[in-house]
Amino acid sequence: MMNLMRPLRQHCATLLTLSLISVILIGCKSVTTNDTVDYKSAGAVRGPNLSYPPDLITAQADRRYIVQDGSATMSEYNAAVKKSVQTRKNVMTGIPGMRIARDGERRWLVVEKPAPELYPQIKDFWQENGFLLVIDSPSTGIMETDWAENRAKIAQDFIRSAIGGALDSIYDTGERDKYKTRLEASKPGETEIYITQRGAIEKCVTDSTTTACNSTVWTGRPNDPELEAVFLARLMERLGMTQEMAKAQVAAPLGPKTPKAKLVQEGVNTAYIQMASGFDRAWRDTGLALDRSNFTVEDRNRTNGVYYVRYVNPKDLGDTKGFFTKLFSSKDDSSLKAKKYLVVVKSTGDSSSSVYVQNADGKPENTAAGLQLLTLLTEQMAR
Repeated sequence: MMNLMRPLRQHCATLLTLSLISVILIGCKSVTTNDTVDYKSAGAVRGPNLSYPPDLITAQADRRYIVQDGSATMSEYNAAVKKSVQTRKNVMTGIPGMRIARDGERRWLVVEKPAPELYPQIKDFWQENGFLLVIDSPSTGIMETDWAENRAKIAQDFIRSAIGGALDSIYDTGERDKYKTRLEASKPGETEIYITQRGAIEKCVTDSTTTACNSTVWTGRPNDPELEAVFLARLMERLGMTQEMAKAQVAAPLGPKTPKAKLVQEGVNTAYIQMASGFDRAWRDTGLALDRSNFTVEDRNRTNGVYYVRYVNPKDLGDTKGFFTKLFSSKDDSSLKAKKYLVVVKSTGDSSSSVYVQNADGKPENTAAGLQLLTLLTEQMAR
């Protein structure tokens, strides 16, 4: 049923367009395109909806970190968010020492303020931008949004303008995004804030006898650093910087892309990632690679160089329609069980480090699964 939703939406849009065309032509306008980023209107449709599905990986996380909607209506939710926003605006002042840091093609925000003070403001920030949080963990400094649609990608043609918001839900981009935010206490009184984006796209599936789209499947699409940059700039504004200054900092040229990681195999099963950087940089790059992959970071210990993670191998799902289709299904699947691993970063010198994968008991994961995880992380670090 889920795979037929997009063709059905397209069919309904066509019928409605034909039935209203005589009225629409009276007030037709020129075609325009909105280049902004807008997830707010997507928040108008919530609950058990196939277009806005639950993330089954996240659903296995500690339920204390889930934002419970309960039986509240969307209007009640928006009213609560608006009240929270206004309260914070009344007391919010700019934060000195806020800047964008760079390493090659990567950006992150550095703020001279403790992470516990920043966390609630960043949580409000995501809600103000139309997102619901599925991971909300102040103790680890990690939050993750639900899947949402960027409605600004829908062309604002004269038909959509004339119909207005009443039938707006018929239009669909066929794309979804989710964002992860991680706060790192780099030193006393200073916090590094990382925002990473993951995307999915709905693709048509055809059989060998026809080119018609008789079903659809959700698949992953490449990470979009520009979307991450947009929200870094918006967060800087939220924390008190002017829009012009925030955009200027984010738009500054990035550094050259240089090789940082190399997968090393010793023997049949022993493998690790060799990094041409000291511990601090290796720790940061490993964290970003985990955020952009299908890992869920449950906890971390920078002193010991350990990320405690969960990972779901798409091949373990037994679903030929793809991993993202599982994520976008409203039906729970007991076979979707994440395994726990330790990703360990060790310094091997002033300008070199190594990354290892261990099992939940802290023993070397010298298996095909361990090699697969290291390969995935290496690919992310090379991007």
